[in-house]
Amino acid sequence: MAGRSDPSAPAALWKRHIVRQLRHRDRTQKALFLELVPAYNHLLEKAELLANFSEKLQPQPNDVTPSTHQGSWEVGGEEESSPDSDQVSSLAALRLKWQEEEEGLQLVCGEMAYQVVQKSAALGTMQSELEERQGRLAALEARVELLQEARAQHALKVEDQRAQNAALRSAYEALRAHSEQQEAALRRLQEEARDLLERLVQRKARAAAERNLRNERRERAHQARVSQELKKAAKRTVSISKSPDTSRDGIRQETETQAVEPESLEREACEKWKRPFRSASATSLTLSRCVDVVKGLLDFKKRRGHSVGGAPEQLYQSIPVCVAARLPTQVQDVLDAHLSEINAVQFGPNSSLLATGGDDRLIHLWNVVGGRLEAKQTLEGAGGSITSVDFDPSGSQVLAATYNQAAQLWKVGEAQSKETLSGHKDKVTAAKFKLTKHQAVTGSRDRTVKEWDLGRAYCSRTINVISYCNDVVCGDHIIISGHNDQKIRFWDSRLPSCTQVIPVQGRVTSLSLSHDQMHLLSCSRDDTLKS
Repeated sequence: MAGRSDPSAPAALWKRHIVRQLRHRDRTQKALFLELVPAYNHLLEKAELLANFSEKLQPQPNDVTPSTHQGSWEVGGEEESSPDSDQVSSLAALRLKWQEEEEGLQLVCGEMAYQVVQKSAALGTMQSELEERQGRLAALEARVELLQEARAQHALKVEDQRAQNAALRSAYEALRAHSEQQEAALRRLQEEARDLLERLVQRKARAAAERNLRNERRERAHQARVSQELKKAAKRTVSISKSPDTSRDGIRQETETQAVEPESLEREACEKWKRPFRSASATSLTLSRCVDVVKGLLDFKKRRGHSVGGAPEQLYQSIPVCVAARLPTQVQDVLDAHLSEINAVQFGPNSSLLATGGDDRLIHLWNVVGGRLEAKQTLEGAGGSITSVDFDPSGSQVLAATYNQAAQLWKVGEAQSKETLSGHKDKVTAAKFKLTKHQAVTGSRDRTVKEWDLGRAYCSRTINVISYCNDVVCGDHIIISGHNDQKIRFWDSRLPSCTQVIPVQGRVTSLSLSHDQMHLLSCSRDDTLKS
């Protein structure tokens, strides 16, 4: 931050550092020669002093040495030359003394000169080392400068990164707050959806109860009218032309029987209407019988052997009614349909066409005629064993799930596969059409349920589940899947998550949805069927 505010600060720092290094160099170099320089100066002073003495001791040209004048001195006499000889001897001794001192000083000067040479060599070595160190110091200073610049750049980057982190943190906090708001809104909408669904179910239940009540009232009124007509018919007197006594007796007996029968029917109808309203088939059966009785009483033309004549008799068709339902107990037809195991069987929309698929990778279409199966067509081209077969609502297409991680589509009348729906990563266990022939749903062991647009052979949605799927059934917008974790899950094509989960006692193996989409039948590994 200081670098950003004052750019000249790094330059001042390294300048001060250079000044400190130079001062340190001066101190270290002076310390080496602090003793040598004064000694050398002292030596120079001594040498100069000795030079002065030497000049004084040099003999003059007119001076006579003792050796040159020795003969004359000896000739002149000992008495005359004795004072001069003493003076000459003292001077010679002094000269010898000073020569010895000079030689000693010269030796000392030589030693000092040798030391000076050694010190000079050491000084050159130290100067080279100093220059080398100065070079390294300059390189280090340059590197320090580069590192300081890099540090300043990194500091700027750190500041920028901190600013970015702060911005990201604020954005994250905003997103988290928004997510919490969205989750709260989603929970509120889910609660509202549940409330709306409950109200819708209650409204439908009330509407159904009102319809049942209106139907019950209508049926009771109709029953009352029928009872009144029966009473009137029982009280009516019928005149018949003359005939033999046997005929009269037979007609009288039959008339009495007919008169008694309406009363019994009336009592039966009244007793039935006193019971709670249960089934439309039972009511239709009672009304049909009553209508037949009334028509029989009012129209004697249908009586064989006692007709008076007139127009030909009129046939009345009975209303088809499901009187009872039970499980089949007898096999109607048996045939070898496939070369191996059969895994899937499915009737067409009109129940006159049957499709079977097995491990031989073939789908056989059969016509159901008189309770027997007649071969119609074989669909080929499956990439694996067939696990599920389904017809579209029009019965013109067949969709099959296979073990080769795909579902395949055939058109009835064409032997080869029309389309292949690939995208699963494991065996496809179920493939069913929705209420239109352009949409389908598949379930797989890769723990996914996929919705398909058959017009483009495109997966429009993938639902991830924690357990692999064994079977699926479809409604308008509802997808119901049975799973290996003993649960039945309900999905809405318009919602992203599961809407309902129903636990069962065993692994779900098969599902079936009624045509009105109000009843679901499930089969599981606990050997039970539940609705």
